[in-house]
Amino acid sequence: MIETDIEIINKLGLHARAAAKLVGVTAQYQSKIQLKRGERTIDAKSIMALLMLGAGKGTTLKLVVDGADAQAAHDAVVALINNRFDEAE
Repeated sequence: MIETDIEIINKLGLHARAAAKLVGVTAQYQSKIQLKRGERTIDAKSIMALLMLGAGKGTTLKLVVDGADAQAAHDAVVALINNRFDEAE
């Protein structure tokens, strides 16, 4: 299991387009991928759950990945978030 704190740094936060890109990445992996905000834990493969997090710019989330391809999944999610979901700022 891999756990990492990660900050949402793009201007619009985890909005619909960013959530769709995140689901596109997480769906490629067999591992269980979750995001935690406070006491709330959601499945990062669910666009509705991602949108319900209400994670705006500056929000710190805990990324939890567990499974056979956990390292690859973790690295892909971290890269997408750190690259501001491939959006121009």
